[in-house]
Amino acid sequence: MNLPTVALVGRPNVGKSTLFNKIAGEKIAIIEDIPGVTRDRLYQEVSYLDKRFYLIDTGGIDSSEDVFNKEIKLQAEIAIEEADVIVFMVDGKEGLTSNDYLVRDILRKSKKRIIVAINKVDNKQAQENIYDFYELGFDTYIPISSIHNTGYIELMDEICKDFKKIEKEKEDRLKFSIIGRPNVGKSSLMNALLNEERVVVSNVAGTTRDTVDSILKYHNQEYILIDTAGMRKKGKVFEAVEKYSLLRSLRAIDRSDLCLVVINAEEGIKEHDKHIAGYAIERGKGIVLVVNKWDQVKDQTIKEYEKIVRAEFQFATYAPIVFLSALTKKRIHTLMPEVIKVGENIKREIKTSLLNQVLLEAYSMNIPPSYKGKRLKIYYSTQTGIQPPKFTLHVNNKGLVHFSYERYLENKLRESFDFTGTPIVLQFKNRRGDE
Repeated sequence: MNLPTVALVGRPNVGKSTLFNKIAGEKIAIIEDIPGVTRDRLYQEVSYLDKRFYLIDTGGIDSSEDVFNKEIKLQAEIAIEEADVIVFMVDGKEGLTSNDYLVRDILRKSKKRIIVAINKVDNKQAQENIYDFYELGFDTYIPISSIHNTGYIELMDEICKDFKKIEKEKEDRLKFSIIGRPNVGKSSLMNALLNEERVVVSNVAGTTRDTVDSILKYHNQEYILIDTAGMRKKGKVFEAVEKYSLLRSLRAIDRSDLCLVVINAEEGIKEHDKHIAGYAIERGKGIVLVVNKWDQVKDQTIKEYEKIVRAEFQFATYAPIVFLSALTKKRIHTLMPEVIKVGENIKREIKTSLLNQVLLEAYSMNIPPSYKGKRLKIYYSTQTGIQPPKFTLHVNNKGLVHFSYERYLENKLRESFDFTGTPIVLQFKNRRGDE
C-alpha cells in the first residue's frame, strides 16, 4: 500500500510545526519561537476523513550562513523530492521576505502540486497582506490560522482532493523489509534471497532509488519482500544526508510485519544502526538482526561478535541474530527459519487462563513494594492485540506501576512463551471503581 506524501515547507517560524501537530492529532513536533528548532524532518502517517497519507515536517529554509542552514535546506529538499503535494507555508503577519523567495525558487524546480498556506491570518493587517503573496506565482492560496483553527478544513480538502480512499490492505502473506544504513548490503541480501538479480547492486552507497516489492517463494509458501531505498543523495554532502532516515525506508517499515536490520560486519555497529532498529521497534515490528559480510571478518568468532551486538542492542535482547554473507550466500540458509519464527511470534496468542497463571505467579514471587501506603495489585489480564502481542493488565492503580516492575513482568512472559523477535506491549488499566 503506497500512501501519498505531503511535505510542509517554508522559511523558519511560519507555523509549520503547529500545523503538523494539528494534522497529526498529537504534539509530536517541538514548537519553539526560535528559528531552526525543527532541524530534522519529522514523519507521520495521518488520516483526514476517509483518506490517509504521510506527512513530513521540515526545518525552516534560511539563506543566512548559520551552521545548520545548509543541512536544513538539504533535508527539506529530500522531503520535497519525496512529496506528492507540498504545502508552502508563509507568514501573513510579516508578509513576503527574501527567504520566502528562496523557498519559492526551490519549489519551482520540483514541478509538484504546491498549495500556499498563508498562516497567522487572524487580524486586519494580515488579511490585507494576503494578495501580496500572489507574487510568488503559484495557483492555489489558502489563508489559515493554525492557532485559531480557521481555514483548516479548506486546506485539508485541498491537500486531499486527488487522494484515493484507501481501505486497510488485506494480505495473508508475511511481509518483511530489509532495512539498514547505506552500503550494508541490503540489495545483495535481497538478490541472495530471491536467487536472481532483481535489484541493481553497486558498492556506491545510495544506488537503490525506490522501494521494491518482490514475491519470495520458500518451502512452497509465498512471502512479500520489501527492499528499501538507503540514503539516496549522490555526491554532495552525502555525510549530512546520512543523518536523516529517508522516508521510503520509513514507509517500508510501516508496511512490514517484521524487519531485517542489516549490519555491516566489516564496519561494526554504528549509532545509526541502532536508530533504524529502534524505529522499527517503536512501530511494533518484529526484528531480526542480520550481520552481513561475515566472510570478511577473520579475527572474531560468531560467539565473540554476538556479545558485541547484544551489548549494543540492549533494547532488543529478544531479537535473533543471523550471521551471513549475502554476496557469497554463505550461511544464507540460516535466515529464513528465523524470519518464519518471528513471523509466527508477532501473531502469537496466549490463552487467558494461561496468561493469568503466569502473571499472577510472577506477582506472588515478587510482590512490588508499597508506595505512600498503597501497593500495586494485579486482578486479571487479557491479550488485547497481536502484531505486536499486546496485553492489558487490570490493576488497582496504574500509577503504582514502576518501569522496572513492568520490565520484570515482560521478562516473565518471555520466559514462559516464545516471543523471540517481537516487541510486546503491556498496558495497565484501572479496574472500575479503583483509584
